[in-house]
This record gives sequence, C-alpha cells and structure tokens, in this order.
Amino acid sequence: MGRIYNFSAGPAMLPVEVLQEAADEMLDYRGTGMSVMEMSHRSKAFESIIQEAEADLRELMSIPDNYKVLFLQGGASQQFAAIPMNLMKNKVADYIITGQWAKKAYQEACIYGKANIIASSADKTFSYIPDCSDLPVSSDADYVYICENNTIYGTKYKKLPDTKGKTLVADVSSCFLSEPVDVTRYGVIYGGVQKNIGPAGVVIVIIREDLITEDTLPGTPTMMKYKIHADNASLYNTPPAYGIYICGKVFKWIKNLGGLEAMKVRNEKKAAILYDFLDQSKLFKGTVVKEDRSLMNVPFVTGSEELDAKFIKEAKAAGFENLKGHRTVGGMRASIYNAMPIEGVEKLVEFMKQFEAENTK
Repeated sequence: MGRIYNFSAGPAMLPVEVLQEAADEMLDYRGTGMSVMEMSHRSKAFESIIQEAEADLRELMSIPDNYKVLFLQGGASQQFAAIPMNLMKNKVADYIITGQWAKKAYQEACIYGKANIIASSADKTFSYIPDCSDLPVSSDADYVYICENNTIYGTKYKKLPDTKGKTLVADVSSCFLSEPVDVTRYGVIYGGVQKNIGPAGVVIVIIREDLITEDTLPGTPTMMKYKIHADNASLYNTPPAYGIYICGKVFKWIKNLGGLEAMKVRNEKKAAILYDFLDQSKLFKGTVVKEDRSLMNVPFVTGSEELDAKFIKEAKAAGFENLKGHRTVGGMRASIYNAMPIEGVEKLVEFMKQFEAENTK
C-alpha cells in the first residue's frame, strides 16, 4: 500500500521530502556513523542540529532577540501548569475559553491561583470566537490566555484579543508556522509540534526574557522552571533529540517553500477548496461561523449520524484516513496542516461530491 491522505488532527502527516531525508540519514548522520537517535545530546553534531533549528525558527517567525526559544518535553498539556507556575506572580490570570484545550489550561491554572473566565463560546459548542475587543480584563491579572486555533472545533482568532496591556499567552499548537505571526504581541507563544512541525514529543515555547525569572511559585519542580531551560539552551537534561532534528528539517522545508507568507497563501488556497464546496453542498455543512474558520481544521457534518458513519467508513476504504470528528462535535473533521498537499484536499472534495450524489435523492 502506498501513502494515504492522512487528515489526522495530530500526530499528523509530515512532508514526504523530510521523511525521505530522515530515512537517508537514519543509519549514518552526515558521516558520524550513527543515527541522530543514538547520538549524545552533548555532542558537537547534535549541538549544531539544535542551534540550526533554533536559528531557522527565529528567521521564519522573525523572533526578536529578547525572546528565548525553548525545545521542551511534556507536550502543550504540561505547559498548562508551567505557565501559571512561572507567570502567576499575583496569583491571578484571565482565560478565554474557546474549546477543550483552553478549558483544560484554565482548570490547571485554578490549582495555582485565581483563574477567571473573561469570555467563552461554550454556549454554541465553541463554533465561534467571542468578541475580544473590550474584555473585562482583571486589573491584577498576570496574563491573559488563549488557545489561538481550536483543533477540535475548527475556529481561529483572526484578531488577537485586546488584553488592555496585560501579557498575552497563546497556545498555537495547531496553527504553528501556518502563517506569519507578530511575536512581539505575545509574552509567551507555544505549541506541541505534532500537528504542523514534527513528531509527537516536542513542545516549543517562545517566551519574552523579562517573564523568565527565578521567582516561580513555591513547589515548582526544577524541570518546570523556564529559567533552568533558558539558561541551559534547552539542554538541561536530555531533550527529545530526534524530534528536534525532524523539526529542524521541517523549518528548512518551509524556508525552501518561501517562508510563512508562502505557507499562508498555500494554506488559504487549500482551505478554500474545502470550504467553498461545503458552502454549496446539499449534504455536507461546515459547523463554524464563516469569519472564525480555521485554515487548519475543518469540521463538517451531514446532519445524520448514520450517514456520517457511512461517509467515514467509505472514505477510509478510498484512502482518506482519520476523518472522524471529535466525540464532542461528532461528524467529520479534516485537518489540513502545512504538509497536506493541495491534491489531498482536491481528491477529498471529489470523493465528497461523489458521496453526495450517491446519498441524496
């Protein structure tokens, strides 16, 4: 069997060129006589891998010098605790709840201090982004937290919230490197890499230097202190070395395609093919309000659970994998991250048209 079209929400598909290159280097990385998997993280070879990866990421995102880039473990979920542990100086933080992951981050923050929900779209199953132009930001809040692209529900902030001068913290796991970003608007911007950038096991944290202090909450484990990782250039302990190596290859792949501007054009084109079909389809419907649609995650339904199940089954047989929606939304979801080729989306739409023809009277 050849490669399938993998619409998984993560771990998601990686660029074929990157996988091919990794395969070529699997047994002997550039004359070292070993795989990167077997290499000491203290070796010269690995040092250059992680340094080059950071330099390429800084270039892609135009990360200013007063921000640190950390390659860590524990996924985005571990950051739900690390953020309050490191940033909650007043023990107050404001959260905007636009889905499962923002909600989990909020629940975690409640353990460490007073977390306030200052806006939410739970009333309509997170199918929109609330108006964030005039939020009741707490005067003593240490930060305002958002999940910028909601993988499960397919929504994306098109405009960042007005935090009234408070530090903005954003989980960008599923829109990481999908379009240009102004890093200076955030205090912390972070994400798990297994959707758009690499294999599961790495989380990248980009954090403004003034937020990195010795002054963490009492009881903060050493491994959860940003200062420890920043002072040791992400090499305090053995990092997820092979994952970082793959991320580095993906950064180069994006650079070769023309950087984040080119990526955005490519992603908009891809998403439009699917959304345009959904907007005129008699059978399939998108579940998100138009102005808040994600370029990365596209949930849709037929309106019948039976037909949804039939579609998922037939799609799988036709080589379209992982289209089942999250249990809280039902229906289908196509995740079309950076590595999904345009023809994957075109072929999916062709298949949907055929399914519609066969299943509507």
